[in-house]
Amino acid sequence: MENEDQPRMRSVVSYVKRGGRMTVGQQRAWNELWPSLGRTVGELPEGTVDFDDWFGRRAPVMVEIGSGMGETTSQLAAAAPELNYVAVEVYDPGLGQLMLRAEKLGVENLRLMHGDAVVLLTSHVEPGSLAGVRLFFPDPWPKKRHHKRRIVQPEFVSLVASRLAPGGTFHMATDWENYAEQMMEVCSAEPLLRNRHAAEPGGWAPRPEWRPVTKFENRADVEGRISHDLIFERA
Repeated sequence: MENEDQPRMRSVVSYVKRGGRMTVGQQRAWNELWPSLGRTVGELPEGTVDFDDWFGRRAPVMVEIGSGMGETTSQLAAAAPELNYVAVEVYDPGLGQLMLRAEKLGVENLRLMHGDAVVLLTSHVEPGSLAGVRLFFPDPWPKKRHHKRRIVQPEFVSLVASRLAPGGTFHMATDWENYAEQMMEVCSAEPLLRNRHAAEPGGWAPRPEWRPVTKFENRADVEGRISHDLIFERA
């Protein structure tokens, strides 16, 4: 049943479910590490996830949507041991690689969710409970006819905002100018959010030094595109 705390899920999926053969190491990570580190969204029991129980401690929960191959995610989790860091991804080899990277760095404050972040947030995350949500370089769907597939739409932003605790942040980054403008427009129209850097030129957040440079950002630099960060917080 839908209510004000459980916004309607989108009918247009914003990601492509990619296949891909896993390396020996990635398969080992799935066999050995996934049982303790990971869960599948579609197999979660009804109700909200008890993150305190899963992590074995009480700490602020940060959700990163779309961790890719995990290079930056593993570094971000390692650099913030005070957070319970949850990475959500649909790409099996990417999750396997993230587990390998986390293992190499000795990361203990990271858990993985395999599946649709919208379903996770809608059905399994308590309203007003998250310290933050991060969405770095989501699929830009650059062709105009595909813009409806972009994840940052009013319904999605409303959902994210409803799951943030007061003062919690929604941090986005993209190297596609018109997607950055769409993010700014949609988030600025969400009544539960305010732009933390509204006083900056264009309202863009300064690029945080702590955010590792991604391969997408490097590619954007080579191709002459400017990356933008946006940081909104729950009012």
